[in-house]
Amino acid sequence: MESQDAYQRARKRAEAKLGFYIHLTVYVVVGALLVTINLTTSPDLIWVTWPLMGWGIGLLFHALGAFIFSGRTAITEQMIERELRRHP
Repeated sequence: MESQDAYQRARKRAEAKLGFYIHLTVYVVVGALLVTINLTTSPDLIWVTWPLMGWGIGLLFHALGAFIFSGRTAITEQMIERELRRHP
């Protein structure tokens, strides 16, 4: 049972990282398209920074969730163990 749980946690972390890489790829492709549109239609007004900054903040939070805060904390593990002992 422990190995099955470990596999499920590892799978969830891997899927979160893959989701981030897909998000990053779409951000780069759409960002390049927006820069091209901005520079060809109105090079005197650089508006592309605003949508890229907003989306970049979302991408940053996605990265934090996928890489930094992806696992359960020690407190969460202790709470789970306490609940399992309380309700067998």
